[in-house]
Amino acid sequence: MSLYDKNISEEKKASLEFAEASREEKWTYPSFALQIFHGRVDWPLIHPFPVQSPADKEKGDAFLRKLETFLRQNLDPNEVDRTGEIPEGVMKGLADLGAFAIKIPEEYGGLGLSQVNYNRAIHLVASYCGSTAVLLSAHQSIGVPQPLKLFGTQEQKRKYLPQFAQGTVSAFALTEPEAGSDPRNMSTTATPIEDGRFYLLNGEKLWCTNGLIAGVIIVMAVTPPKIVDGKERKQITAFIVETHQPGFEIAHQCRFMGLHGIKIGVIRFHNLKVPKENIILSEGEGLKLALTTLNTGRLTLPAASAGVAKWCLNVARQWSVKRRQWGAPIGEHESIALKLGYIASHTFAMDAMTWLTSAMADDKRRDIRLEAAIAKDFCTYHTWRIADETLQIRGGQGYEQAESLAKRGMDSWAVERVLRDIRVNLIIEGTTEIMHLFVAREALDPHLNRLKPLLNAKTSLTEKGKTFLELSQHYLVWYPGLWLPARKRGNALDPRLQPQADYIQNASCRLARETFHQILRHQKKLEARQAVLNRIVDIGTELFAMAAACAYADHLLKKQEKEANALDLADLFCRTASGRVDGLFRERRANCDAQGMSVARKLLDRQYEWLENDIIK
Repeated sequence: MSLYDKNISEEKKASLEFAEASREEKWTYPSFALQIFHGRVDWPLIHPFPVQSPADKEKGDAFLRKLETFLRQNLDPNEVDRTGEIPEGVMKGLADLGAFAIKIPEEYGGLGLSQVNYNRAIHLVASYCGSTAVLLSAHQSIGVPQPLKLFGTQEQKRKYLPQFAQGTVSAFALTEPEAGSDPRNMSTTATPIEDGRFYLLNGEKLWCTNGLIAGVIIVMAVTPPKIVDGKERKQITAFIVETHQPGFEIAHQCRFMGLHGIKIGVIRFHNLKVPKENIILSEGEGLKLALTTLNTGRLTLPAASAGVAKWCLNVARQWSVKRRQWGAPIGEHESIALKLGYIASHTFAMDAMTWLTSAMADDKRRDIRLEAAIAKDFCTYHTWRIADETLQIRGGQGYEQAESLAKRGMDSWAVERVLRDIRVNLIIEGTTEIMHLFVAREALDPHLNRLKPLLNAKTSLTEKGKTFLELSQHYLVWYPGLWLPARKRGNALDPRLQPQADYIQNASCRLARETFHQILRHQKKLEARQAVLNRIVDIGTELFAMAAACAYADHLLKKQEKEANALDLADLFCRTASGRVDGLFRERRANCDAQGMSVARKLLDRQYEWLENDIIK
């Protein structure tokens, strides 16, 4: 956002330029979430709420029935947690079911299911065993099948997709010890040899999910630089790598707080020879491939999170009826009842976001980069809170391990295991902090594209004058319109949901005004004001969640299913979310950002080191 700021370091500028060159620049298809940040709630993009066709749902139902039966009969999640292993018999059984080829087209031996049905499968598995859900998701959401489907050649698809249908596991190797969120620091190299017909891979990858058991992986590596616009630009290229090849080494298996059954570690390449034909997309397009793959790949995290939230809701409800204190079920006490209300209403909102974004992915006529990131951020955060509240409701038995509870004849819900398993969801496939920066960059894109010629020192005075006139014409129409009262755009929502729809529209206009004010105030320095950007993103996230909940509730009302319940849940969620939105707007003027930054600087300067006394270091 500040590529033209003379005050930023050359290293930071190079990282920003590298990231900019790899991101999707055009908005070919409409984005509901993008428009929320610009003062428009385009209800026709999400209403009527998209639903599966009967044929697609029937196909998914048949697979889910088989999958659930198999897991219940053959997999003990607590045993996976204790031993750190998903049994080989389970791996084979999942392969026989086609669980490693859910979205792979039938012509390659896969099930050919839709994104909605795939997410329904992850939703189901995540509610039962987190390690198994990660195994299946990492393999199919960001592993080799998804990039192959999007960018693979026919030869690549014919060679590799049938392998996954037979049970071969895949992985995606991007992160390195010194290259996480800033891929410009990547050091794994792919050096062309034999006149460019082959490449030699050398380097190390960290936290490669499934990497220890994968037969085929996608590896991101640095290829020789190219001259772009007179400057040398680092090139990152994606390769399909078969792990049985000489030069592949498993260097270390990582152990984690949760998800004990996943196989993640450090992998190394020592002169591993890869043919040129194994490049996906094209040389230098690796990061673009990764970012595009993640747009859809992130959608499994909302699906998994909603599945876990429903499991927590089930546990919290049963225990709140069964457990009695002071002569009444604990669920009748206000402190617990309010927790239950939060769990139920936010689970409803997550369900709405999950199936809305999944349907958008299947539609192919929606740009979902913002929707996927927002859904990932919102659902992973609230599922973590829901699991924590569920443990609190369970009390000491929530903190006790399931096997221990079972041995003494108690209800053995594995709440503590679930809490450990889901914490990583706020980190993987884009940390919460990175998601905020990503959403902010994409949300501000229309403004930045218009302002770019003015910010660029290389733009001629004539061109700047022309740009200024165009900006004036646009903003003199757009900005005053943001002050108008809520405009009903024929959303056809149930009348009982109209107050919420009006609030969303008004808040969207207010958000657009606030965003524009912050751009004018901070200009090139806005990129560094992460607290400001975080509040903008959080408001947009809440409004998107509210809109999804309203559209979903309206859908259920019109189907005359769960009528009162759906309205109650949407109403409570929207009231809660609007309270958060109002608070975020207030914080734009009354906040402790400066004080927090001051304390942080002093802390890093060791001025509070005395506060660390009297402990064992």
